[in-house]
Amino acid sequence: MLHPVASPSIEVLWAERPFVALLLRALHVPARDREDLLQTVLLGAWKAIRARRYRPDPRRHPRHALRAWLHGVVWRQVSHYRDKAHVRCEILCGAPLAPAGQAPLEIEGALLARAALREVAALPRGHREVLLAVAGRLSLVAWARKRRMNPNSAASRLRRARRALAEKLASSRLRFR
Repeated sequence: MLHPVASPSIEVLWAERPFVALLLRALHVPARDREDLLQTVLLGAWKAIRARRYRPDPRRHPRHALRAWLHGVVWRQVSHYRDKAHVRCEILCGAPLAPAGQAPLEIEGALLARAALREVAALPRGHREVLLAVAGRLSLVAWARKRRMNPNSAASRLRRARRALAEKLASSRLRFR
C-alpha cells in the first residue's frame, strides 16, 4: 500500500542543505564538486516532490521522514556522479595524446608496437640495420648503394631479417597467451 503524497515547501527542503552537505562529505565527494552536487540533489528532490513522488510514512516524524528520503536521493545522485567519466580516476599514465586534427592513438596498438620494438632490438645487428633502413626514408636500393652492396644481396638480407623477426614475434605471442 502506498503512503499518501506529502508536499513539503521549498523552504523546508532548503533548510536541509546542511544535512545534505554532511552526507556528501561523508560519501567522500571532493570539496570542489560538493556545492554543484548539493544543488543537483535539492533540485532533483524538489522535482520529485512536485511530481508527487514523495510519499513519506505518516507514522514518522515529518523531518525524519524527509531526511531518510533525502539520504536515498543523495546516495543515488552520488552514484551517478561517480559514474561520470570526468570524475573517475582512470587516467592512463604515459598515454600519448593525439595531435590536433588526428585520430587518438590506441593504447593496445602502442603496447603491441613497443613489444615489437623490443623484439627488433633483440635481433642480431645486421638484421636490425636492414629492417630499420627500410623503415626509414631510404629505399632498399639506396641503402644498398650507400653501403656499396648489391641490391639483390640487400633484398636477401631483408627477407632473412623479416623471417627472423616474424619467428620472434610468433614465439612471443605463444608465451603471452
